[in-house]
Amino acid sequence: MSLSLSEARARAAAVAQVSYDVDLDLRDAAPGARFGVCARIGFTALATTGGETFLELTGAVLERLAIDGVAVPTSRYDGRRLPLPGLAPGRHEVEVVAQVPYVTDGDGLHVVTDPADGRTYASAYLGMDVAQRVIPCFDQNDLKAPLTLRVRADPEWTVLANGPLESHDAATGRWAFATTPPLPTAMLVVCAGPWHSRTWIYERPGRAPLPCGWHARVSLAAELDRDFEELARTTEACLDHYATLFSVPMPFPSHHQVFAPGQNWGALETPGCITYRDEYLPRGLLTDRLRASRATTIAHETAHLWFGDLVTMTWWEDTWLQESFADYMGYRVAEDGAGYPDLRVGFETTRKARAYLADARRSTHPVAPVPEDVPDVDSASGNFDMISYAKGHAALRQLVVWLGDDIFLAGVDAYLAAHAFGNATLADFVAALDAASPRPVAEWAERWLRTTGFDTLRIELDADGVPVLHHEGSAGADGAPVRRPHRVLVVGYAGPGLREAARVLVDLPGDGVPVPLPDLRGLVVLPNADSGTYARVVLDPASRAAVLQDLAALPDPLARAVVWGGLLADADDRPDRAALPVEDLLDALARLLPAETPDTVGAVLARVLGRVIPLRVPGAGAAGVLRRLAALCAAALPGAASEEHRLVFLDGVVAGTDDAALLQGWLDAGDAAGIALYPGLRWRLLTRLAALDAPGTEERIAAAVAADPGVDAELGAARARAARPEAAAQAAAWERIDDPATSNRLFEALVTGFWQVEQADLLAPYVERYLACAPTWAARGTAAAQAAGHAFPAIALTPAQLEAVRAAVSDPAVPPLLRRAWEDHLDDRA
Repeated sequence: MSLSLSEARARAAAVAQVSYDVDLDLRDAAPGARFGVCARIGFTALATTGGETFLELTGAVLERLAIDGVAVPTSRYDGRRLPLPGLAPGRHEVEVVAQVPYVTDGDGLHVVTDPADGRTYASAYLGMDVAQRVIPCFDQNDLKAPLTLRVRADPEWTVLANGPLESHDAATGRWAFATTPPLPTAMLVVCAGPWHSRTWIYERPGRAPLPCGWHARVSLAAELDRDFEELARTTEACLDHYATLFSVPMPFPSHHQVFAPGQNWGALETPGCITYRDEYLPRGLLTDRLRASRATTIAHETAHLWFGDLVTMTWWEDTWLQESFADYMGYRVAEDGAGYPDLRVGFETTRKARAYLADARRSTHPVAPVPEDVPDVDSASGNFDMISYAKGHAALRQLVVWLGDDIFLAGVDAYLAAHAFGNATLADFVAALDAASPRPVAEWAERWLRTTGFDTLRIELDADGVPVLHHEGSAGADGAPVRRPHRVLVVGYAGPGLREAARVLVDLPGDGVPVPLPDLRGLVVLPNADSGTYARVVLDPASRAAVLQDLAALPDPLARAVVWGGLLADADDRPDRAALPVEDLLDALARLLPAETPDTVGAVLARVLGRVIPLRVPGAGAAGVLRRLAALCAAALPGAASEEHRLVFLDGVVAGTDDAALLQGWLDAGDAAGIALYPGLRWRLLTRLAALDAPGTEERIAAAVAADPGVDAELGAARARAARPEAAAQAAAWERIDDPATSNRLFEALVTGFWQVEQADLLAPYVERYLACAPTWAARGTAAAQAAGHAFPAIALTPAQLEAVRAAVSDPAVPPLLRRAWEDHLDDRA
C-alpha cells in the first residue's frame, strides 16, 4: 500500500522540524548486491502524535533501530514501514542501520556497468515514492528537511549530491557534503562513479560565485567535451534569464548536472545535482532537433529550482504547480533566454497534440484536481502525464495572454517569495495572482484547472459570408457544458499564397455567444493562429480546403503547426470518429511535408508511425502504408533544404522501406543519402534490416557490436534481434523481456524492437502473453508499471484481441498504473 492522503495529513500534523544525517557505503556496488546506510533522523513529535508514527524504508535488511539511543526490536518492520511507538511530545532522534538493495530499474540506487569499458556507476535519482528505497525517511512532500550526507565509495570515483562538497579523502574514498536547505525527500540525489567532469565557476555580477559542472560516463568523455561550451552557455543563459523574471534569487549554492545512465525520466530536477538521461549526449551526430530539445529540458529543470525545489506542492493534487510551470518556462526561457528559435512549433505538434489525446480519454483529470481525488501516492503517479505537463503548460500560456505578462510575473514572484523553502497549494498561487490582477483569477482557475476536456473554436460563415467564431465547451461533471474564457488571436489570409491580410484579438468570456468577425469577410480564417490558447480548431470548409491545398505558403510555421494539429487529429482519431482517410493523409503528406520545418516533419512522421498505422491500418495493410511513407520521404530527400531536413526524411525512409539492398548499400558505404553513418543511424538501419529478415543481418549485427562495443551496441543489437520475424528470435527476445533481471534500458530497447506493425499476424500469440506477464512487471514499482504500460502491443489488434484487453482490465489484481495504460489504449481504439 502506498502512502495515503489521510496518512500524510496525520503525519504532517504529528511531526515537525525534520532533519536527516546520512552515511552511505557504496564500495561494493554491483547488481544484486546491497549498500550500507546509517541514518539519524531528527524530528519534533507534536502533541497530536498519539505516541506513534512511522518511517518508510523499502526492501531493507534492518540491522539496528534505536529511538533516542535505545534499541528497539526490528521485528515490527514489514519491509516497507518502520513503526516508531511510544513517542512523547518533544525532540527525538531515530537511528537506522540497514543494508538496502541496489536496483537496475532506476527506482532506487541504480547500478550499471558500462559495456564500453567495464566501469560501474551507482546513482540514486529518486522522485515520487523512491527516496524510501535508499534511506529511511518520512517520504512525503510537506515534511521538507535539511540533509547532511557522507558517502564512502571506490577511491577512483567522484561523488555528487545535493549539497556542495565540504571534504574529500581521496585515499579512503570518503566524501562529505554541506547540509542542504530544506528539501522534499523526492529531491534527494547521489551520483557516484568515475565520471568525466567539466567544471567551472559561474561569476554572477552582484551575486555569489556559483560552482557548476557537467558530468558523464567516461565512455562519453569525447561527447561531453564536444558539447561542453554549448552546455555551459545554455546553463548560464537560463540562470540569467530567470534572474530577469523573478526577484527571488537562485536558491541553491551549487549547480552540477549529470548525464546519468539508467535515468527513468527525461530528467530530474534534484537541486545541486540535476540528472538527465544520457541519451541527451549522443555519440556521433548531434542534430539541431536534439540540441533544441536538450536546451528546453535544461531550462525546464532549471525552472524547477524555483517551482518544486524552493516551493514544493503540499500533496500530489498540485503536481501541476511544478510540472506545468516548468514545462511552460522551459520552452519560454530556452527560446527567449538561451536563443533556440521556434520552440513553440515543436510544442504544438508534439506535447500539446498529446495533451488533446490524453484529455479525450476516460483517464483524463483536471490540471489541478481536488486533494481527495488523489487519495494515495499510487493514484498520483498517473497524473505525471500530458495533462499535468502539456495541458497545464498551454493553460498557463493562455493565462499570460489573458492577464498580461507583467501581472502574471508579479503574481508568480509574490508566490515564490511568500512560500520559499516551504509548501504551497493552488489556493496560495491564485491568491498571489488575485492580489496582482484586476481580473477574476479565482474564476479563471475554477474553469480552466478544475475541469476536464478542451474547448473547440469553430468558424462558420453566416448568410452574408461573415466568419462567425463559435465557442463550444466540454461536458462538465454534471453533463452541462463547461466553457473557458479565452483571449484568442484570429488571423485572416488572402489567397493565393495565404498572405496575412488581417488579425483580430478576440475575448471570449465563456458564455458561448458566437462572435461575428466582419473584418475577416472573404478571407481564409484561422483561430488561435499563434497557439495562444488550448482549444481544438475547426475551420469552415472553404478555409480548410484552402489551407490544405496551399499550407506550405503560409509563412508562419507556428500557424502551420496549428493546422497540422487539426489535420492529424482528423487522421488518427478513433476509427469511429476519424474524418480523414489514411490514403488522403498520405496524399497530403506527399504534397505538404517537403516544405515544412524539420520539427514539423519529425513530429508528423512520428505520429503517423506511432499512432496512425497501429490504430487505423489493419496488420495486412501496414507494409503498404510504410512503403508509401518511405517513398514520399525518399522523394523529398533530393530537394531537402538543409542537413537537418535530410536527416528527418532519411529517418522516414529507414522506418518504412522494404528495399533491403538500399539499406545494405548504405551500411557498406558508411553513408546514407549524404549523411555519414553515426551509431544511432547505423542501429536503425540494422533494426530495419532485421525486421525485413534480410539475409546476412545477424552477421552484420555481430560485426557492428565487435567494431564499436558499448551501450549503443548493447541496446541496438537487442532491439534489432527482437525485430526479426522468426519464431526463435521472438521467443528469445520475449524471454529477456520477461526476465526480472533485465535492466530498464534493455527492457525498453527489446519491446521497441519486438512490436513491428508489419508482423501483427506473427506476433499474435504474444498479445496474450503480454497481458499475462505485464501485471507482474508492473508490480515491481512505479517506473516498472509505466514501462509495462508503454510495452503494450504497438500493432493493429483484432476484435478478439481487444476483447482480451477488456477482460484483462477488469481484473482487480492489475496494478493501477497499468490498468490506466490499458484503458487508454482501449479508448484510442474503441
